[in-house]
Amino acid sequence: MKFFNGRKILILKLLLLSFIIISAQEKKPVVPQFKPPEWTKNVVMYEVNVRQYTPEGTFEAFEEHLPRLKKMGVDILWFMPIHPIGEKNRKGSLGSYYSIKDYKAINPEFGTEEDFKHLVNKAHEMGFHVMLDWVANHTAWDNVWTETHPEFFSKNEKGEFYPPVPDWHDVIDLDFSNKELWNYMIDAMKYWVSEFDVDGFRCDYANGVPIEFWTAARKELEKVKPLFMLAEAAEPEMHIAHDMTYNWQLKDIMNKIAAGELNAAALTNHILTEKKEYPKEGYRLNFTTNHDENSWSGTVFERLGESAEMFSVLTTTIHGMPLFYSGQEAGLNKRLRFFEKDTIDWSNLVFEDLFTKLCELKEKNKAIWSGLYGGEVILIENDNPENIFSFYREKDGYRLIAFFNASPKDQEFSFKSENLAGSYNNYFTSEEVTLNTDDTLTLKPWEYIILVNK
Repeated sequence: MKFFNGRKILILKLLLLSFIIISAQEKKPVVPQFKPPEWTKNVVMYEVNVRQYTPEGTFEAFEEHLPRLKKMGVDILWFMPIHPIGEKNRKGSLGSYYSIKDYKAINPEFGTEEDFKHLVNKAHEMGFHVMLDWVANHTAWDNVWTETHPEFFSKNEKGEFYPPVPDWHDVIDLDFSNKELWNYMIDAMKYWVSEFDVDGFRCDYANGVPIEFWTAARKELEKVKPLFMLAEAAEPEMHIAHDMTYNWQLKDIMNKIAAGELNAAALTNHILTEKKEYPKEGYRLNFTTNHDENSWSGTVFERLGESAEMFSVLTTTIHGMPLFYSGQEAGLNKRLRFFEKDTIDWSNLVFEDLFTKLCELKEKNKAIWSGLYGGEVILIENDNPENIFSFYREKDGYRLIAFFNASPKDQEFSFKSENLAGSYNNYFTSEEVTLNTDDTLTLKPWEYIILVNK
């Protein structure tokens, strides 16, 4: 009997030790080291593909679109890389924007330094903020540093440069174990902040570079002016140095729901997981398309079909910042060629009204502002969770209630709304709606309802 008790105590001690070890191994919550500028709290980001935006493909030609974009409600203009493109081993006849030949120069196809300064100044005068796409992980084979600082690059056993990924044969890997590289890279980033007054960076392949570098860069750049930093990465740890990460998880879920591989329950699970893993003050970048998705995975209509509009509304109303891509407001229905000229057709701005309404909602409704500026996403229980995704958000007296039919069929559902009962305005139809304590609604395929109280 004593042996049994001793054995039992030993087992309990081992279990306790295991629990302590597992608890110690659990990731600590990410604590961001920087705060996003206040101007980011209620804005929409717009990705600018200069090459394909106009027949000319120049800064000067794009500048003519600023009044239209301002009227639509866009605030942040994220420019895909504007630097000279490498010629050695380039892909296609024009090459990839992401094959950087000189970090401190302008792609002559787009214009001159003065042209870009004029564009940035004009954008600032009109109330826009400007972000540059920054490619820190790799450069072109003929980047100026290959001659002046070959020690900045990774090399194989033969002492040869090589790509970071086999398919990226037009670029070569930078070696961030070399701390002198950090100084040169930060100096190049600071150049665009100091000389051109840009407001932030979208950091390409951000998890391909040590987080310690991004932290060091951010500290130096903040000495010039407060910046907004977007990591092209989804890991929560990136929020240590960046204000916003890519919501690739949401993008994948939307694609799979449209394909019939997942249902609305996946959206609910995503929200719950996101709350657990990401800092509340961190932003997520929500999108249905961007340059990568459009060129390599298909247009929004190829991937999302009839659900494309609904998911654009979803990406604007949940936690995070919405992104719209060049041509999206014109119903861009072709995969833009990445290494060749392929001008966007602006003849029919079929979705401009929708995006204008979404930008206005993001700007004025505090419930859906970003990070800690907005309200938490609170899920609304309904009796059809496989097809209906429902939530509400509220902040400082502002309330937004959302219902989405994430299915290609009519769906009826009931929900409890004891604390949501009252009168609202259907944001997209302007109809007055009264919610009772126990309501039943029917939504058509891919239909959505957005209710607001102000």
